[in-house]
Amino acid sequence: MSRHLTSLIELIRSIPIDCWASGPTAAALHGFDGYVLKPPFHLTIERGHDLQRVGHHIHTARQLDRIDRARVDDVPVLSATRTLIHLAENESTTRLLAALESALRDGLTSEDFLHRRISQLRRRGRTGLRRLLRVLEGHEIGRGGHTWLEREYLRLIDDAELPAPVTQQVLSRRRNSLVRVDCQFPGTNLVVELLGYRWHRTPLQMQVDAERVNRLQMDGFLVLQFTYLHVTTDPSWVLGQTREALTLARAA
Repeated sequence: MSRHLTSLIELIRSIPIDCWASGPTAAALHGFDGYVLKPPFHLTIERGHDLQRVGHHIHTARQLDRIDRARVDDVPVLSATRTLIHLAENESTTRLLAALESALRDGLTSEDFLHRRISQLRRRGRTGLRRLLRVLEGHEIGRGGHTWLEREYLRLIDDAELPAPVTQQVLSRRRNSLVRVDCQFPGTNLVVELLGYRWHRTPLQMQVDAERVNRLQMDGFLVLQFTYLHVTTDPSWVLGQTREALTLARAA
């Protein structure tokens, strides 16, 4: 057992309530790239307790569900997924991306589970989630191909045995830009747009979205829009809307 691991265990034992290694300390225990176990240690306790340890960082959390807790080397630690969410509060984009990619590579989390946990925790006002989603989005774009949100919508369509749409089709032009849509159902005028990971879109983004939809509708397309939260939290509604639109769609 390393000297620093021994020191961490002694620190945890000195705290009279449940606590979990978190932040950079948890990242090191999970083996995230770029993290080494060393003081100052980061620990998280449930909110409502006032504890301090000189030379270390004691964080508080409103609630730590069982799914967010783990053990590494017999040390209580935030799960890899919750650790990524915690790191997103303060780490640079570069370090956060390295942590994300190593967690995915080592099977400590998955894109599906990470997206669903982000969606669940988002409702509790947790900081850092938007940054983590931006890093996830950049990770997906860097790999090429469909984003997770597109893949998840396609999976829902396939599981429901609905006709498969084609993706990333150029159908029109807005001002001086091409209008490329996320999904278009062949043989119909139905278009589905998936609105990324942003819960609060900027005025410019809303303007562009409105112009895109207006242009598509004037060109004769029936346009549905689903947000990230629609797909992750209410997939049955998404499928119901898609089914209804397919019955209304006319031949292209």
